[in-house]
This record gives sequence, structure tokens and C-alpha cells, in this order.
Amino acid sequence: TKAADVGADLVGKVEKNIPEDDPRNPATIADNVGDNVGDVAGMGADLFGSFAESTCAALVLASVSPQLQANWGSMLFPLLISAVGILVCFFTSYVATDISPVRQERDVEHVLKMQLILSTVILTPAAFAISYMFLPAVFCVSMPGQECTVDTRATWFGAFVCIASGLWAGLTTGLITEYYTSHSYQPVREVAESCKTGAATNIIYGLALGYKSVIVPVLALGATIFVSFQLCHMFGIALAALGMLSSLSIGLTIDAYGPICDNAGGIAEMAELGSSVRHITDTLDAAGNTTAAIGKGFAIGSAALVSLALYGAFVSRIGATSVDILEPIVFVFLLYGSMLPYWFSAMTMKSVGIAAREMVVEVREQFARIPGLMEGTAKPDYERCVAISTKASLREMIAPGALVMLSPILTGYIFGVHALSGLLAGSLVSSVQLALSASNTGGAWDNAKKYIEAGGLGEGKGKGSEFHKAAVVGDTVGDPLKDTSGPALNILMKLMAIISLVFANSFANFAAPQAGDASGTWAGY
Repeated sequence: TKAADVGADLVGKVEKNIPEDDPRNPATIADNVGDNVGDVAGMGADLFGSFAESTCAALVLASVSPQLQANWGSMLFPLLISAVGILVCFFTSYVATDISPVRQERDVEHVLKMQLILSTVILTPAAFAISYMFLPAVFCVSMPGQECTVDTRATWFGAFVCIASGLWAGLTTGLITEYYTSHSYQPVREVAESCKTGAATNIIYGLALGYKSVIVPVLALGATIFVSFQLCHMFGIALAALGMLSSLSIGLTIDAYGPICDNAGGIAEMAELGSSVRHITDTLDAAGNTTAAIGKGFAIGSAALVSLALYGAFVSRIGATSVDILEPIVFVFLLYGSMLPYWFSAMTMKSVGIAAREMVVEVREQFARIPGLMEGTAKPDYERCVAISTKASLREMIAPGALVMLSPILTGYIFGVHALSGLLAGSLVSSVQLALSASNTGGAWDNAKKYIEAGGLGEGKGKGSEFHKAAVVGDTVGDPLKDTSGPALNILMKLMAIISLVFANSFANFAAPQAGDASGTWAGY
């Protein structure tokens, strides 16, 4: 779907100098449809997958604890977290609709941000209450086959801290994402200012912003993992993931807000409703870009925690108590795993480039061959552009999908489970950094363009100016980063871990280096 976005921007705005979502642009319909497919259906499916997988991981880990099995309340505690989260988010939504609605343009981002903050604040005591009511005072969180010792015992308060740490790490990620992608703050305004010297400096500033935006979310994620594991071991990691996702209802709501406003702006432009209507939809859309970036930050953080929980289940499934990265085969595949997200991102980026090239050619040809199209007296062939995007999305995802699915399977069967342990750890660590930077870089470029269009650089430096054209180039480069490669890395993290877990027993029994035969194993395994 990004092919339509890139094609519509490059030919429509840069070459033909017509407004965004102008009905004369053949790629306009495909662009608007793509926003729904990517930012609503795609992100919804991604977050639902994280939600389901973290719930399943927590339930599986709870099922092996004798104390948690004692009654249904403690056994199904992960589901209680989700249920309470839905109720809290439901009541929080009334703040934006009835208690403190938007009254001025500048209030849009504030009200959306307060939804996230309020849901986090209210969920914290709610998590405390259900932890106290439904969990035993002390319970064992050891893996199957391990004895319950002092080190593997947890308390209800420790479980609450795990949930709260995930919850607040998610909010921290969301607020930092907002800071780096909203044109209300200095980083995006710096990117917009860089457009005064051309597209190249815009690209440089945007990339630097994306790399810098990784620091605080990763520190928060690392602290959450450390605290959760110390208090409740792998069960704590799963609870932290559920805590981060407990405000999913609000997170997904403000994420879907973005493409809805974007489509509203497109409809206003195509219906020729006037500049005042378009000004309002642009204001809403700019806030929507930020909320979409916040949603992506939540998705990446939760995917990392879910993948780590699944990784822990995989390691325990193969009977390993630790993974030694000083072993040559493990370290080698740690490097290979950290390379996979870059390979995967290269494939998805190139896929967008191939499809975008087809779209650009088609749009140019339609402007050339359809008489009266530029004058508005003839209609473009919208269906042709929709078909190009649809076919390309199905065709170009085969190779990246095969890479994600075959990498753990081939590694497990040929090199064994310890090599696969290194591969999974490397891909997880690398994916988090790359996904966050890609998502925030794209969001910053998009909002830098919106800032310029709103007249942020001054009179005569808005739409149609050379500064605006430089911003459009950055936004076009950022589209596949924030809407394709960045979010897709969540799938790489989770799918590789879940495939490894499903095939764990088979790898251990049928891998090429047979277990028990030291002379025929890799690195002594």
C-alpha cells in the first residue's frame, strides 16, 4: 500500500504540483485504502498477535506452578489483567468524549495523550488490587523439571511490580515517541528547518532523529526486563508484556485515529469542500501521525517482551538452563541473527521501491494518455492503481516471509538448538533498535512536512515551495520505513520465536548434529 502513497506524492505533489488527495491523481484512492489496510488492519493484527501470545505464554507458565493451579483466580490471572484493562480503557474514553473534549485545534494532541496517561494511572491501582485478591502470598515460578527454591519463589507484590513496570515502560515509550514525532516539539521542527537547505539535509536530520529516539525506550525496556525477571523469572516477563498491552484498547483507538483523519482529509479534498475544511482535517491528521507513531512504539516494545517470553519457553523446552555466548557456534549465530532484521528490512524496502516504481510509471502514463485529466474534465483510472498495489503486496511479501519462517527451521535442523538460541537472541536485540528508529524517523519526516504545510517556516515557505518539495522527498522515503519495514520487524521477532518453540522437540531429536554423539556435534553440542 505504500507504493500508492509514494506514487501519489512523487508525481502529484512534486512533478505536477497538485494538492495531496487531489481527485485528478490516479493513485489517490489506492493511497487512502492503503492507510486503512496498513495502520488499522495491519497494526490491529500485530497488536492482537502480541496480546494473544503474551496471554498464552503467561497461562502456560502459570500452569506449571502448583500454587497458581490451586484455584481458578490465580490460574487465569493473565486473563484478569486483560479484562480489567478493557474496562479501564472503556471508562477512560469518556474523558475525551464527555468530560474534557477537544475545543481548540491545539487541544487535539493533548486530549489523545491524556487518554494514554489516564489509562496507565488508573490501571496501576487496578493491577495492585487484582494481584492482591487473586494471587497467593508466595508461589513458585520455576520451569518444568526444576525444583522450587528460594530463587524461584515469587510474591503477589512482585507480580504487581512486573505488571506496573511493563505498563509504565509502555507509557514512557509512547511519550518519547510523541516527543520525537510531533511538530509541537523541537526535534521535528529542526527537521523542518533543515529543509531550507534541501532534501539531503532533511534526510540526514531525520535519520539522526530516529537513531537518537531509540535511547530512552530501550533503557525503559531493559529496566523492565531486569526487574521482571528478578521478581518472577519468565512469568514476570510475560506479566510485563501483558501490563504493557493492558491499555491496548486506548492504544489501538488512538492508532486508528490517524488513518481515519487522513481519509477524512482525502474525502474533503476529492469532494472539493474548501480550504477551511481541509485545514481542520490537516490539523487532525498531524496529530494522527503522532498517535500512529505512539501505537507503533507500543507494538515494538510489546513484541520484544513477548518474543523474550517465547524465547525463554524455547530454551526451557530444549532442556537448557543457560545459553553460553562464548561458545563459537552460539556467538556466530548471534551475529547472524542480528543481521537478519537488516536483510529483512532491505527486502521489504526494495519491495516498496519496486511497487512504487510501477505506480509512478502508471500515474505518469495516465496523465500523458488521458486527455483533460490535468484540467479536471476527465477521470483517472483509479482501479488500475489499486490493482498494482494489491498484486505487488502479495507478490513481494513471499521472499521476506520465507526468510522469517525458514531461518529458524534450517538453523535448528542443520546446526542444532544451541545455534538457534544464538540466532533468536541476535534477531531480537537487533530488531528492537531498527524498528524503533525506522518508525520514528518516518513519523518525524511526515510531521515535518505537515509543519511546513501549516506555515511553520513562515510566509511563502509552505505548500508548493522548494522547502515543501524537500519535505515531501523526506516523507516519501519515510513512508516505507514507518509503515512497512518498522512494523514488519515485530512479525520477525515474534514469528521466529514461535516457530522455534513449536519445533523445539523436533530440533532436539532430529537435528543433523545428533545429541549424545560428541564427535558429530557442532561445538560439542
